[in-house]
Amino acid sequence: MSESFPRLSARTRRFTLGVPRGFTISPDGGRVMFLRTGSGTDPVTCLWELDTETHVERLVVDPRALDADGDELPPEERARRERSREQAGGVVAYSTDAAVTTAVFALSGGLYVTDLASGRTRRLDVPGAVIDPRLSPDGRHVAYVSEGALRVQDLASGEDRALAAPESPTVTYGLAEFIASEELDRMRGHWWSPAGDALLVERVDEAPVQVWHIADPANPDRPAVAQRYPAAGTPNALTELFVLGLDGSRVAVPYDDEYLTTAAWDSHALSIVTMPRDQKTLRLFAVDPATGAATPVREETDPAWVDVVPGVPAHLDDGSLVWVAGAEGGSRLFVGDRAVTPPTLQVRAVLDVDHDSVLFSASGDPTEIQLWTWDGHSLLPVSTRSGVFSGRMAGGVGVLTEQSLDAEGVSTTVVRRDGMAIPIPSRAERPGLDLRVSLGRSGRRELATAVVLPTWYEPGSGRLPVLMDPYGGPHAQRVLNRRGGYLESQWFAEQGFAVVVADGRGTPGRGPAFERAVLNDLATPALEDQIDALQGVAEQYPDDLDLTRVAIRGWSFGGFLAALAVLRRPDVFHAAVAGAPVTDWRLYDTAYTERYLGHPTEQPDVYDKSSLFGDAAKLERPLLLIHGLADDNVVAAHTLRLSSALLAAGRQHSVLPLSGVTHMTPQEVVAENLLLLQVDFLKRSLG
Repeated sequence: MSESFPRLSARTRRFTLGVPRGFTISPDGGRVMFLRTGSGTDPVTCLWELDTETHVERLVVDPRALDADGDELPPEERARRERSREQAGGVVAYSTDAAVTTAVFALSGGLYVTDLASGRTRRLDVPGAVIDPRLSPDGRHVAYVSEGALRVQDLASGEDRALAAPESPTVTYGLAEFIASEELDRMRGHWWSPAGDALLVERVDEAPVQVWHIADPANPDRPAVAQRYPAAGTPNALTELFVLGLDGSRVAVPYDDEYLTTAAWDSHALSIVTMPRDQKTLRLFAVDPATGAATPVREETDPAWVDVVPGVPAHLDDGSLVWVAGAEGGSRLFVGDRAVTPPTLQVRAVLDVDHDSVLFSASGDPTEIQLWTWDGHSLLPVSTRSGVFSGRMAGGVGVLTEQSLDAEGVSTTVVRRDGMAIPIPSRAERPGLDLRVSLGRSGRRELATAVVLPTWYEPGSGRLPVLMDPYGGPHAQRVLNRRGGYLESQWFAEQGFAVVVADGRGTPGRGPAFERAVLNDLATPALEDQIDALQGVAEQYPDDLDLTRVAIRGWSFGGFLAALAVLRRPDVFHAAVAGAPVTDWRLYDTAYTERYLGHPTEQPDVYDKSSLFGDAAKLERPLLLIHGLADDNVVAAHTLRLSSALLAAGRQHSVLPLSGVTHMTPQEVVAENLLLLQVDFLKRSLG
């Protein structure tokens, strides 16, 4: 008997296990290092190498052979994986020297180094559990964080010393703070100099951050876990930067802004990018490592907020700055002072700079993410088919990953200098679902929309109940040309629903103006656009959708949107499943919330307008609230406080608390049964 989709989806971590990722190309293009689990149901990630001349794959590191207990992770590493949404175990991250001859990685708190040519791996002696080890470019030293200290070990001699030790229990050196890793896409807190003789190191002091407590009510004998959580309007962690030399020198790098968004250190410059708390200015500085003096290089401003784009700053071989900024209505790639992309092409990320060429991802159509290069003279498309692409580039060799509606899973190809393509096979499980997905535009704003119908449904044979399945919030997108994004939606469709997925204002891909339409109101535009999309789809399928039976489900921002829908528009939405919803934005973190709603003490009415509490008495439709009690991102207080408000108003609703579950819900049994319970609730609620 074949395994059910909910069980298989849970066991495969939503079909991500077995997919190659984490690519590093050697400078000569001869080898590609990557991560991959042994199969689509194997959660242990291994380190692999592909020889681009012989096309032969080689297993370099198998954690099972190292006799390490993959479940024994230090708390800081568990937190880092939660922030990065890492669902696998084993070697989930690694670092190499510039020549890609040596790799280091952490496993179960231990520190390991591998000679990539021989595959010989040894465990290094360290004084405590290891977080985020990074190899120096020359391969002589490894820097890592242990018990809050930034330490360096000489690989030849084994000498291990702390370059900076925490002065109090609230201080760490070398780690990104919560806000940086959760909201600014910066997962690291230390950077090697190109010469390997010094590091730029972030010092974080969480003393000003308020303490919250994450309890486990299912196990009352266990104490609550204290967590520093910077809720909107409250103090952030204090951050500082230092250049720490291996010779013991320490040079402060002062900056005035609230947020360090990124840093980079190459042969041309030590660069830092900072942003004030209101996020309306982005400042790029070049830093003198000897003195710490910072010289302004660029400054971007926006009356709403500035965007932090991955991959920049970077430099070409001649020192030209590679940068991304808004100009003429678009997010554009700049090389030097020149915009080299048109405003109609929305640049999403710079993926690599290889000598004088820039590899970047961008969208013309918001449902597509294509790859392009700028070679110093012209703009050239790398991907030529419809779909969602990403990649890496070094030594004239490229690694391309491709997803589309036309093919299952993720396809990975290495493209050599001579144009020869070498596949890196995926070992992911097949979902066993045939997709029936139509992408298009709907509603007055021509919103990107996917309509997912049951494969067994004959058009015009009877109206189907509708399930809206959005995320709907800023900084994330659901309607993309890739099969993996619709597997759960298709499974829901097979249960008898017409599923509609729509990206409204605030979601990326259509330019700054479309994204900034949610400024000072995270509720109204998002809800209006879901209704607009629903009505538009109903016009396109006049005989197939039953608008008297419309449900909505979502997680995180999507959970907020689902609850909002039945509270404010019960005339349109007849049932909702709200998973881990933000219910009051005063309870969510500083950087995300204040970017869109400002400071709560300065604009309390804006926060009230986007809160669900004031609408509690309006509930007249079935609402299921689901929340992990161990969630440290959207804490369970969101759901519990909304439930209290609903109870006080005498409004019937259901709450499903998940003991020991975080925001990711990685547990197999939980992930499987959540799908089944949602279907049961929706069918009963819609009749």
